[in-house]
Amino acid sequence: MTHPFHVGEGSRQVEVGRGRLFLIAGPCVIESEAHARKMADAIQRVTADLGVPYIFKASYDKANRTSLRSFRGPGLTEGCRILRAIGESTGLPVLTDVHTAEDCTPVAEAVDVLQIPAFLCRQTDLLAAAAKTCRAINVKKGQFVAPWDMRHAVEKIRESGNERVSLTERGASFGYNNLVVDMRSLPVLRGFAPVVFDGTHSVQTPSAANGVSGGQPEFIPVLTRAAVAAGVDGVFLEVHDNPAEAKSDGANALHLNKLKSVLEQLLAVHAAVNEQR
Repeated sequence: MTHPFHVGEGSRQVEVGRGRLFLIAGPCVIESEAHARKMADAIQRVTADLGVPYIFKASYDKANRTSLRSFRGPGLTEGCRILRAIGESTGLPVLTDVHTAEDCTPVAEAVDVLQIPAFLCRQTDLLAAAAKTCRAINVKKGQFVAPWDMRHAVEKIRESGNERVSLTERGASFGYNNLVVDMRSLPVLRGFAPVVFDGTHSVQTPSAANGVSGGQPEFIPVLTRAAVAAGVDGVFLEVHDNPAEAKSDGANALHLNKLKSVLEQLLAVHAAVNEQR
């Protein structure tokens, strides 16, 4: 069972796990308030034109950067202010990462979805604290975790009193500085909760570019098409208007000018698959 639920309120409410493909997208990190707003507005225009339900994503703090010198974001207080303002001005549901149990309550006051980073998907205290906020929870599957073992993360959240949980596939470690996606994981994960496919982190080459992560963004369209064909509820894409100058994960980001084309392909695949069911 996919255990469907909703995110957000009113006319822009996003239904998760009820058959309609939705998008989580935005820049990896809040680079500035102006940039985050620009990206939210631009992506919202594309998704509105195509009729794709949309959740805005950006991080207030990237706590797992490769280098101590890497840009991390505006921090908890300023980041939450920006995310809350974007949600209020656009009406969009908003998602951001949380890295500590202590951050969960203040972050939940600003956004609609708390995301558990892949490296932290086994952290019991973090999962329980996020669950107790009553916000929707999206858990990234760790690069080191078998898909069938993600049921334990789901159980920790549900047993903490929160049924609104989804899982995101973002590739598995394959040797050094490389990730691969096993499409068999998607139906396995979907047996526990609604499933999202992260098409941008899945093409990352972790820590492979002299102190930062590299990537192969040319493979984003093919992997996301394959995931939608395999059966997912949503797609996660880090989108940037100038990936070469992005302050985090630019090497694996999808350029904003390619978003509409990719979404059109995904909608066509989704429609074709549903016709066969």
